[in-house]
Amino acid sequence: MNVTTAAILGYVVLQLGVAFAVARSIRSEDDYLLAGRSLGLGMGTLTVFATWFGAETCVGASARAYEGGLAHTTADPFGYTLCLLLLGAAFAVPLYRRRLTTLADLFRQRWGPGVERLAALVLVPSSVLWAAAQIRAFGLVLGSTSSIPVDAMIVFAGAVVIIYTASGGLLADAVTDLVQGGVLIVSVVLLGVMVATAGGPGLGAITPDQLALFSAERSPLATLEGWAVPIFGSVVAQELVARVLASRDERTARRAVFSAAGLYLAIGIIPPVIGLAALHQLPAGSDGEQVLALMARAHLPEVLYVVFAGALVSAILSTVDSALLAAGALLGHNVILPLLPGASERTRLRIARLAVVGFGVAACGLALAADSVYALVETASSIGTSGVLWLVVFALYGERLGGRLAATAALVGGVGTYALANLALALPYPFVTSLVAALALYLAGAAVERAAPALR
Repeated sequence: MNVTTAAILGYVVLQLGVAFAVARSIRSEDDYLLAGRSLGLGMGTLTVFATWFGAETCVGASARAYEGGLAHTTADPFGYTLCLLLLGAAFAVPLYRRRLTTLADLFRQRWGPGVERLAALVLVPSSVLWAAAQIRAFGLVLGSTSSIPVDAMIVFAGAVVIIYTASGGLLADAVTDLVQGGVLIVSVVLLGVMVATAGGPGLGAITPDQLALFSAERSPLATLEGWAVPIFGSVVAQELVARVLASRDERTARRAVFSAAGLYLAIGIIPPVIGLAALHQLPAGSDGEQVLALMARAHLPEVLYVVFAGALVSAILSTVDSALLAAGALLGHNVILPLLPGASERTRLRIARLAVVGFGVAACGLALAADSVYALVETASSIGTSGVLWLVVFALYGERLGGRLAATAALVGGVGTYALANLALALPYPFVTSLVAALALYLAGAAVERAAPALR
């Protein structure tokens, strides 16, 4: 084991130590899933930023830019920045005022427990896929520092994130984000400066075609798909909603989301630009998912590379922690606990942790089987989220339109349409198709309910 690998593993042990220390103060489900609803502006901003600034921004976006230019990285940072702005403008305050624990609680308030459970089951796969993407990226970062096979590192990474998340919950995540978010920002900016000022071909060799955000090779609908997935597919993700609900008040919730959006755009543009510079600095045919790590190793002194790799690991831990907590909260709080009326806080907390462990194992398996980080992220942002988005819109802004039939039709139809468009028909715009279908099915269901009120 070389010095770099040993230092990064030491960093991981330190992160686990924070989780174990925070675990001592967790006494309830609310403490575990929502950090006791205590996050202030600074901690809230950095934890929202760190939740989104993970594998897809660093490993995935730099790989996509390296392989196809900036037009292939519409999701990061541009799409997810717009996603955060939309969340802050339209959803943060109304969601906070509902005093929810999970997003599915909103659907129980509006349509009853049947829609609540169905929505929870629809949302869970998205969070598990998101966690798988982070675990794969975690393994790739560790694998880039040693001769140990990447698959073995992915298994190790999966074990670490399961222990980390099951122990400390959202509060441990927020505490480490406050410090490590700052270290990550400094590290990414420093790497960008080093790449920009390095001798030889670098940023100056990047062509205008590589910087273009839109590609003439993609159809208008395919381009729309590329922007719709990160904006509308993620704006009401449980991972983000949990951060909003964990804020100490509604004003802090909205300000933290807006602040995180600005920070995300400013820092998130750096990895894809580094990916473009790598086209002129790395050997042809380099592994795209290793680009950022290879560029960091080439441009940073050993000590700074260790700091950078450690900060990247911290960002990935933050994101995977959020995803596993989201899946665990939805299954435990909205599906299992309603079957156990009168469950004690200790039981509720134990169920949440066991659900996190189970989903962590599943995510590790998906990470081993996946072809790339970016593919996992795109699927996670698309599957099942179209119907959920419309349900949030109508729950908050259209309370007189649509009942249980409409909500169920949108949820089931959104998932079914996406699967049909993506798998059976192989359309280049499956999410946009499912988004339109889910809205049409909701409105159709509402029309049927008006004609036959008994179906509501």
